[in-house]
Amino acid sequence: MAKFWLALFFSVLIWSVVNPKDYLTWLLEAAPALIGFVVLAATRKRFELTRLTYGLILIHSIILMIGAHYTYAEEPLFNWIKEVFDLERNNYDKLGHIAQGFVPAIITKEVLFRKKIVNGSSWLNFLVICVCLAISAVYELIEWCAALLSEQATEAFLGIQGYVWDTQSDMAYALLGAIVALLTLSRELDKQIGGLKTPVTAINKLSVPEVK
Repeated sequence: MAKFWLALFFSVLIWSVVNPKDYLTWLLEAAPALIGFVVLAATRKRFELTRLTYGLILIHSIILMIGAHYTYAEEPLFNWIKEVFDLERNNYDKLGHIAQGFVPAIITKEVLFRKKIVNGSSWLNFLVICVCLAISAVYELIEWCAALLSEQATEAFLGIQGYVWDTQSDMAYALLGAIVALLTLSRELDKQIGGLKTPVTAINKLSVPEVK
């Protein structure tokens, strides 16, 4: 499975980098996927993640690389959706921001739990959402800096498309993605963590250590 996922990642990466809309925009958009690959390769042996988390990271990387190739404002499938449903903008960037909350939520929950940083599922879920919102906010700051440095980046990298509330809606979609991920995938994540070579206590059975 790992070999297939690697082959898929590099196939999409090679396709993405060949004749993109703009190479600077491609680098800016694809950078998170490239950085993520390096980090995962460096940490795989000492901290192997669950199949669920690796799979979600792969899907997120593909979303990023497709956006990098076409730019988020000109992705063909969502241009077609825009025309068919008479929408005002290409909403591929919103899919990207949902993934920006959805995928980091599962990554963060797995890391915080397995590292035993947080006790109790309620606090764990709360901090996961906080981390996802922080990631979204930092990304918006990066987009702001890119817009200040390059006029072209305002449309190609940011994908604002004339929408004045684009920054706020991006963060809202990331928040939505994080909440949906926690509601739908927490049980499966718990199950897969329990099946790792070094199993840990199920998330829902966590208890605060007794004070003696």
